Amino acid sequence: MQDKARSMMDESCRTFAEALSQRAPVPGGGGAAAYVGALGVALCSMVARYDEGKPTFAARQAELAHTVAAAERIRAELTRLVDEDAAAYELVSAAYALDREDPARPEAIETALHEAALPPYRIMVACARAIALLEGMAQDCSRLLLSDVGCGAMLCRGALDAANLTVCVNTASMRDRERAREIDDQCVALIAEWEPRAQAIADHAIGVMKKGYGHGHTA
Repeated sequence: MQDKARSMMDESCRTFAEALSQRAPVPGGGGAAAYVGALGVALCSMVARYDEGKPTFAARQAELAHTVAAAERIRAELTRLVDEDAAAYELVSAAYALDREDPARPEAIETALHEAALPPYRIMVACARAIALLEGMAQDCSRLLLSDVGCGAMLCRGALDAANLTVCVNTASMRDRERAREIDDQCVALIAEWEPRAQAIADHAIGVMKKGYGHGHTA
């Protein structure tokens, strides 16, 4: 079981990747998705910080400061969700470990599955907010940083998809099919809206770069 006094995010990237490779229930796909999303939105912060203070972007300083602040809130949320996802999955493991003859076991499993679906759903929502910020940066940022904006969008898209899978593995086992469908429908709506928007950011970046940086600012 995870050491409650120490967050997985206090470990090095190397240690986290090693932990992910082990035959252990956590960290798993949900935690990896949250971490990847945090990396994606961190790129948004980086690009905005590079453009802050540049004369070329004098008219956008307030907007850039807002973007940095918003991106940092999302990054902090996603890093917290690495641990929240692990804690929620431990509830599922504990529920399934109950004696099969225990009359409380089915309800314990149902409750745990519902709780375990929440962190990855929140990861999806956070990634959608990150993609929205990256859209703003893609339209007007230093051209040499446009590829970083595109990379951030693709990381957030991957995290969105991965978190959706983690939601689905929990809702698929729920006995309350109506509640499961409600959660699944919310996830489908997020994927339908934000996958194309993330891809559009990357396509825009590639299009500009292939034209020899023919659009946007030069630095």
